[in-house]
Amino acid sequence: MLKRIIPLCVASAMTMATQIQAEEDKFIWLEDVEGAKPMTWVKQQNDVSATHIKGYKGFDSLVANSLEILNNEARIPYARRTGDYFYNFWKDETHTRGIYRRTTIEEYAKADPKWETVLDIDALGKAEGVNWVYKGMNCQYPQNERCLVSLSRGGADAAEVREFDLTTKSFVEKAQKPFMVDEAKSIVSWIDKDTVFIGTDFGDGNSMTDSGYPSLVKLWKRGTPISEAKTIFTGDKASVASAGYVIFDDKTPLNIITESLTFYTAKHYVYQNDKLVALPLPADADIKGYFKGQLYIELKSELVTDKATFKQGAVVFTPVDKLIAQKPEFKEFVSPTATAFISQINFSKNAVFVTWLDDVKSKLVRYTQNDKGQWQSDTAPFDANGTLSVFDVQRDSDEFFVDYTSFLEPSTLYRVNGATLKADKVKGMPQQFAADKFTTKQFFAQSKDGTKVPYFVVMAKDIKLDGSNPTLLYAYGGFEVSRLPSYSATVGKNWLEQGGVYVLANIRGGGEYGPAWHQAALKEHRHKAFEDFEAIAEDLIARKITTSQHLGIQGGSNGGLLMGAAFTRRPDLYNAVVCQVPLLDMKRYNKLLAGASWMGEYGNPDIEKEWQYIKTYSPYHNLKQGVKYPKVFFTTSTRDDRVHPAHARKMVAKMEDMGIDVLYYENIEGGHAGAADNTQAAELISMVYAYLMQQLR
Repeated sequence: MLKRIIPLCVASAMTMATQIQAEEDKFIWLEDVEGAKPMTWVKQQNDVSATHIKGYKGFDSLVANSLEILNNEARIPYARRTGDYFYNFWKDETHTRGIYRRTTIEEYAKADPKWETVLDIDALGKAEGVNWVYKGMNCQYPQNERCLVSLSRGGADAAEVREFDLTTKSFVEKAQKPFMVDEAKSIVSWIDKDTVFIGTDFGDGNSMTDSGYPSLVKLWKRGTPISEAKTIFTGDKASVASAGYVIFDDKTPLNIITESLTFYTAKHYVYQNDKLVALPLPADADIKGYFKGQLYIELKSELVTDKATFKQGAVVFTPVDKLIAQKPEFKEFVSPTATAFISQINFSKNAVFVTWLDDVKSKLVRYTQNDKGQWQSDTAPFDANGTLSVFDVQRDSDEFFVDYTSFLEPSTLYRVNGATLKADKVKGMPQQFAADKFTTKQFFAQSKDGTKVPYFVVMAKDIKLDGSNPTLLYAYGGFEVSRLPSYSATVGKNWLEQGGVYVLANIRGGGEYGPAWHQAALKEHRHKAFEDFEAIAEDLIARKITTSQHLGIQGGSNGGLLMGAAFTRRPDLYNAVVCQVPLLDMKRYNKLLAGASWMGEYGNPDIEKEWQYIKTYSPYHNLKQGVKYPKVFFTTSTRDDRVHPAHARKMVAKMEDMGIDVLYYENIEGGHAGAADNTQAAELISMVYAYLMQQLR
């Protein structure tokens, strides 16, 4: 799909109210992403901000630190087993765009494994004259010979899809009739070697949702034109997306069609014998896996049946055949406690592994059934003070990887025997900053409504609690995303070692305490997330860790919206704001790129009742003349086709028009991640820390 920009003058769905809003918005011209006038404005802003921030006398050292960390050969090459090899995507100073490579299972265990290059993105880009960014490799299970490679121009979400042969390490030749999809926000999934589910922009005006994702699911046979793919499902254009995919019980496939009605609700179907069968599942439930003939479902709200009541956040299961027959027999698998909630659930050959979060600290538990069908549990022997991430769990094995990290402990990779729970260290990152000089503490702040909100503080062991410490408070607070303790060498080297304090907030809107923690800040309750954030800021000041003069805040995407709301609600509370790839114009967010898909989170501003609460915090609409705001640093990317760069552009233009001092930097590449390679990432990271030093010391 070409970049999804709807001309404002001809968008048929536009209401009169929106037309009036557009007329009143004198900075709407900045929504023309790559227009000559907006790009001239962008480059002028970039020059001014770069000159100011790079004037910090330690800037070059920050860049050197960041680049050394990002290109460090001692990084763990996280890998996933596909067939007989472990595969890894790797970037360094030689391979700035990256290489997809592989090694044998035996070789991977060595300290310095020998890698075989499978696909060189730098070489491909040079040969084709395109700044390709690798977006993933989807291989057909269980043969694991043919894969679908996604390649993006400049890092956008929209990608070109090409078929790749792992045995020959090359793209499938035209004579073999490969699957190829033009640039679009496509969803393509294997059914068998010669058949895929395909959802993409078919160019008919009806194949994509209002959110810019596929609304059709088709069956596409090898050797036939994509235009002849058979439509098997048509979703509503007002839905977020529709997709077809296959899940496996060992090696038994189950074809699923999902229509995401909103970001949090969906209808699920089984596709078998050329027919669709609707599954009687709660609309807000998530399918978590298919194991030994049972489908496992995570509940986002309480489920009441004629036999039992299952609490919010529980995982239940039912035989698939009963579910298809419209007679589900739900049983409880696991259920949350007052402080512990499910972070991950993975299915191996013979067991189910659940990663729990207990007051935002990780624990890994294995579950198996005895001959009577009763569940038995065993806890894996990992330190509970950090974060555990389980990956490469596959249906033909009980071995997998666990990554352990904390704020002050670099990642350690373990290979776990799922039958014995024995964990063998495979690789470990070396320390990259003086972590022994720092300590981590968890505190709880009391929000405005009395809710206890956790946060972590990483600070020097000999810190003086006199309020003078430059402090960076980071948060996200949305979409049920949990922000967990993790090691960041760039934070350690460029912030902690420079005398800073780092704070991670676990505010409502996230997933740290399950669905209820997220739902507490949805739509008309969004202010709860902002109040939690403010409570933590005030608690830091009350503990004399910092003061408003020395307190900076940072967040991106939904966290960028949080930043915008934070400094417009309480400009007195912070002296530095890093607002990255943000949502800010909440009146028009649903008209811009993927914005319509997030109305389940924020509400619909075109509905007057919902706009009434959205407008209370929409940063773009809450700027006030004559108010002293902190000098905010906004960053975004021209190639971000998820959160429109106009949010940040228009906010900056409006602030400057009001005489408010502001900084802005837009990377021309990078997509929603903000940078396309390590050099760009190092520069942007360094600009953030240089800005914070300038503001908070």
